[in-house]
Amino acid sequence: MANTPSNMLELGTKAPFFELPNPSHSNEIQSLDELKGEKGTLVIFMCNHCPFVIHVIDKLTELYEDYQEKGIEFIAINSNDVEKYPADSPEKMVEFQVERRFDFPYLYDKSQAVAKAYDAACTPDFYFFDDKLDLIYRGQMDDSRPGNSKEITGEDLIIAFENLLAGEPQEELQRPSMGCNIKWKAV
Repeated sequence: MANTPSNMLELGTKAPFFELPNPSHSNEIQSLDELKGEKGTLVIFMCNHCPFVIHVIDKLTELYEDYQEKGIEFIAINSNDVEKYPADSPEKMVEFQVERRFDFPYLYDKSQAVAKAYDAACTPDFYFFDDKLDLIYRGQMDDSRPGNSKEITGEDLIIAFENLLAGEPQEELQRPSMGCNIKWKAV
């Protein structure tokens, strides 16, 4: 379990476009434009087996239930090399989604091109965009990590969501997410 921090994509960056299959919907191709939220969109790079993702997935599901009705959509993307990490295969993504009971889209980035476009580094890695798909927050969900005994609150994401909804500026200090490195394919 390597502690890999986010690369912290530059604020104001336009969300890179993507069209990816959704294994939970018979691999239907879904795009950023179709899925984005009315007020904001949280793109999450995650996978099934990462202890950091497993640590926060229930809170993430709770946040989605709280904020989807307020116009904020979540889109999860798995970019791991499934040949080396079969626990992250599309079939296992479906199982993970059912087991963990989350309703937000969970897409598969087989080519890893989307992860590269977002400069994603770890799982989970969070990117929050406004209604124009401009990056307004990137970083951690909160201070909790597996084994550090800190409560899982979602505080950093909640602050970003509430600032957007209230029309307030985002916090200047945005701390990187931390997680397992994305499992890149050998080149």
